[in-house]
Amino acid sequence: MFPSRRQAATLIAAGLAVLAGAASASAQRITNPVAEFTGVDKITGRIITFDVYINETVQFGALQVTPRVCYSRPDTEEPKTDSFVEVDEITLDRKIRRIFTGYMFAESPGLNAVEHPVYDVWLKSCKQTSDVPPPATATN
Repeated sequence: MFPSRRQAATLIAAGLAVLAGAASASAQRITNPVAEFTGVDKITGRIITFDVYINETVQFGALQVTPRVCYSRPDTEEPKTDSFVEVDEITLDRKIRRIFTGYMFAESPGLNAVEHPVYDVWLKSCKQTSDVPPPATATN
């Protein structure tokens, strides 16, 4: 009643193919051109959501936020949204100081959010489009 070696090898190969297909499907991620952030001004209590195009910088209070990549998953998969972000602070003497470099995760906003004495910033989502017009490209 046991399968022959050839049948067993075929079954194993088929099982590995299914596992490889599942792994590649679950590893699929979408590269997005826009990162959506939420920011809080702790002095005024103002909460704002703002879009930033990849490799562009947007100023929120004394912070400059620059996403380098923004990845999400298809709607059919478990949500996993992350962005590699650089955040600089403009100090009172007008110097720029890097206060954060790393990944932010939309599903765990407290994990790698920027916590500043006055401003907090975290990733909300990654998007394919934005109501904000894309930055102008330089022409020579």
